[in-house]
Amino acid sequence: MKVKPMSSRRVFLQNSAAAIGLSAVAGFPNLAVGRVATEKRLLFVILRGGLDGLTAVPPYADPHYRPARGALAVPPPGERDGAIDLDNRFGLHPALERLMPLYRRGELLIMHAISIPAPTRSHFVAQDLLETGAPKGEPLRQGWLNRALSYFPVTDTRLGLSVGYEIPNVLRGNNPVASWAPSWLPETRPDLLDKLADIYQDDPLLSKALAEGRYAREMSNRIIGGKDMMRSGNLRRERQFGTLTKAAGRLLAAPDGARLAVIEMGGWDTHTNQVNRLKRNLKLLGNGLATIPDSLGSAWRDTVVVVATEFGRTVHTNGTKGTDHGTGSAAFILGGSVAGGRVASYWPGLAPNRLYKNRDLAATTDIRGLFKAVLRDHFGISHVDVETSIFPDSAGAKTPPGKIII
Repeated sequence: MKVKPMSSRRVFLQNSAAAIGLSAVAGFPNLAVGRVATEKRLLFVILRGGLDGLTAVPPYADPHYRPARGALAVPPPGERDGAIDLDNRFGLHPALERLMPLYRRGELLIMHAISIPAPTRSHFVAQDLLETGAPKGEPLRQGWLNRALSYFPVTDTRLGLSVGYEIPNVLRGNNPVASWAPSWLPETRPDLLDKLADIYQDDPLLSKALAEGRYAREMSNRIIGGKDMMRSGNLRRERQFGTLTKAAGRLLAAPDGARLAVIEMGGWDTHTNQVNRLKRNLKLLGNGLATIPDSLGSAWRDTVVVVATEFGRTVHTNGTKGTDHGTGSAAFILGGSVAGGRVASYWPGLAPNRLYKNRDLAATTDIRGLFKAVLRDHFGISHVDVETSIFPDSAGAKTPPGKIII
């Protein structure tokens, strides 16, 4: 990947608003026109690599599940290392057990056999379709969450937020967004920042960038608890996702914080040794998601968390105790605003003649239908705007079965 060089330090400071050596929340004004209820929040968690939905949410009652999956099959409820029963049809992988209290309270909805609209086995193409909301082929030029920001009000805070080290495509576009990431670097000395302020005081562009960067650091320290959140132990891989979910929850909960946030989590491309790798990754996922209600506090009741991946995995194992790129997978929808406590699926079955191209779980739900329902029913964006501006050419992407938002 080629990186375009910055033409000057002025451009660098303008683009980063982080001249103080900090990854934090930037406070540029949002340029969008507001028509939505901004007490609502959305956190989108992208599982990069292709989550095996047949392991995360095993359809243990399907008579073809265990014969097709062989050693990869999660045992049914009641057996050793068996799935946790959800509805006498589907189970939850035991590594995700910390999500069960949410399911029992009706705050976790699971969708199965869901995927992007145009099946592909390319990570790059699939992730672009997932994040831009394009119907097929070439991705759209902006991420669908960035397009959604056009319907949010003008504020002094950027309402779109990336929690991590890069801004994902789903947030990229014409509307400015912020970012926060834990840092290994020591904080910049206040006296150095004061000297920079003196140097830049006659330059409107640089002085504004520095002021906004300082405000960003103060805001993140106030909301997140800076130093504690950035301790080196919290940045190790086994803790990093939990660190990001806690930070996202606190930043979304703040009255002057973001309203749309995105976290990425990798490690789901399980071509080899899938059983052990998924067990570990699912535990990290479940533990991290379970921290979000406490981090959000009272804002949890106005929050939706969507967890999705670019595609599923093949039904049958490969020659290296793993699976290859597939089609249908599972998505998780959590939150105090979610009509949960159930598995929603137009289940296609795993009989050989029901598999997509004789190898994949067929996708019966277009994931754009889920995204559209959240924007329409949670934020109140009009049906026309969702269908024409945010997800064009998506009339066929119907809402998944049942109610999603309370």
